[in-house]
Amino acid sequence: MTTYLDTNVAVWLAQGQLDRISKPATKYVQDSSLLISPMVLIELEYLYEIRRLLIPARDIYLKLKSEIAVHVCELPFPEVADRALNEKWTRDPFDRIIVAQAKAGGLSYLLSADSDIQEHYPRAVW
Repeated sequence: MTTYLDTNVAVWLAQGQLDRISKPATKYVQDSSLLISPMVLIELEYLYEIRRLLIPARDIYLKLKSEIAVHVCELPFPEVADRALNEKWTRDPFDRIIVAQAKAGGLSYLLSADSDIQEHYPRAVW
């Protein structure tokens, strides 16, 4: 089973804040092949640039990759962008692409604490 991580979940996992991860989401972390959208990397770097994170995106990714085998999804961007055109429920470009990536990845599960994503993506888990 493939499961995508939203940015918030990637941050909490990298910081070791496992208490912030719900019990259902924890089960998916333990039992799934974990992916992140390339857009998660961009959002992580943006958060680092505006000083909401202390560690750059590349370092967070390398930590997640080495500790829990997270990989960056390699689906072709045109395919993901085409799916994102249908995500009109948000003006947030990060959320649009992250949800579209999970959809393009075979309607995969997406771990997210974001209530908007939970409301609009039926395979969101929290």
